[in-house]
Amino acid sequence: MEKLKATLMDEAAIARALKRISHEILERNHGADNLCIIGIKRRGEEIAKMLSDNIYAIEGKDIPLGVLDITFYRDDLTVISNEPVIHPTDIPFSLAEKNVILVDDVIFTGRTVRAALNAIMQFGRPASVQLAVLIDRGHRELPIKGDYVGKNVPTSKSEVVYVKLPPFDDATCVELYERM
Repeated sequence: MEKLKATLMDEAAIARALKRISHEILERNHGADNLCIIGIKRRGEEIAKMLSDNIYAIEGKDIPLGVLDITFYRDDLTVISNEPVIHPTDIPFSLAEKNVILVDDVIFTGRTVRAALNAIMQFGRPASVQLAVLIDRGHRELPIKGDYVGKNVPTSKSEVVYVKLPPFDDATCVELYERM
């Protein structure tokens, strides 16, 4: 059971954070040339689409957009389920020599990002991989950090952060819950 403690970001705050991240990505990479964005299934995919739309609005350039399912690359696959649900990965372009912006909703232990790094190497050797996350909640178990972070939210291990986005949810917000 979980109890809502706080709404950390509403729809407007999420939009502002993603616009800022989009500008930071363009600034660090000197524009949109040689960029691609890959969202980690599920909510990372939606955030990646928003970043792509923002970059198009700023630069007027479409950049390649892909979706990554990391299920087979997880180090806890057998703990999660004996019959894991596999979603399609859709990266219809080579990552060779690209600056890849890897996108997820929340970074916690770093294990999802580690699995994603292993998975994307199947698509070519990128020039760089940069991590964009909406929320960094701390508690890293691996030496991985976001290059672009919407909001840092120090949490306890008994707390849970939920990013709510359509089409998965009926709201656009980030909420903090306490496990009871």
